[in-house]
Amino acid sequence: MLTATGTFSTKNASKYLVQLCKHFAHKIDVTYDEANGNCSFPMGTAAMAADPEELRVEVEVNDAEGLAQVKHVIDVHLERFAFREDFKNMDWSA
Repeated sequence: MLTATGTFSTKNASKYLVQLCKHFAHKIDVTYDEANGNCSFPMGTAAMAADPEELRVEVEVNDAEGLAQVKHVIDVHLERFAFREDFKNMDWSA
């Protein structure tokens, strides 16, 4: 299994977590509340956590292609939702 953790410093972490989860729930299995979310993508999972200062996403997938896909999906959607904050991508670490 490959893992990566993405962080985004924002005071709107809970708002973005809920937006992402609601959006993804149209196509995949998702559970969430104001502080935590779990998304089951075909290529792996993403566990999200929001606190007053940061959105954190922990991704676990089977291969490098899946890792790139999940990170891209999260970044693209957050870029759309967090445009007022000039978001480009999460700070990802392996």
